[in-house]
Amino acid sequence: MKDVLLRLGTDFLSTIVFLVVYLLTDSIVLATSVAIAGAIAQIIHARVTGKQLGFMTYASLGLVIVLGLATILTSDPRFVLAKPSIAHFAIGLIMLKRGWMLRYVPPVVSETIPEYVTAAGYAWAALMFVLGAGTIAVAMTGNIKLWTIYVSVVLVAAKVLAFAIQYVVFRLTVISRLRAARGAAGT
Repeated sequence: MKDVLLRLGTDFLSTIVFLVVYLLTDSIVLATSVAIAGAIAQIIHARVTGKQLGFMTYASLGLVIVLGLATILTSDPRFVLAKPSIAHFAIGLIMLKRGWMLRYVPPVVSETIPEYVTAAGYAWAALMFVLGAGTIAVAMTGNIKLWTIYVSVVLVAAKVLAFAIQYVVFRLTVISRLRAARGAAGT
């Protein structure tokens, strides 16, 4: 769990730095500049220490630099605020692959209800597209406080709720199918 949180923190470090600096200074240019500098420092640190950065980290850092520069040049925060939507769209596209989720569930689930797991994979893809579109809609307002609430509360709550619903549906469906199979075998 610690490794997962550390990896997430690394992937989203520039976004966290951006938010903290903006909330402390109320300066979009300063916050974006510090986020870009942090992204560049993160890459340099990884190179110097021989640490491998994953594709998502490089993609996130690249987006911070490109969208951050667009924000600084135009003094328009909407560029950098739209960044999380790109990640959601990319993940959504990956989740459109049939059966992608089968390897992430316990064998009893993948063996008992593979069609539900496949359908859930598509539902997750749809959720990523909706959340990405929502991020763009909120980013277009240019309201950084609204955006902060959206990315830190709404995005997290939507994913936790989706996971909880999926867990309950999978659990109840697996139990039902296993009971039905035992009943059929007993007759």
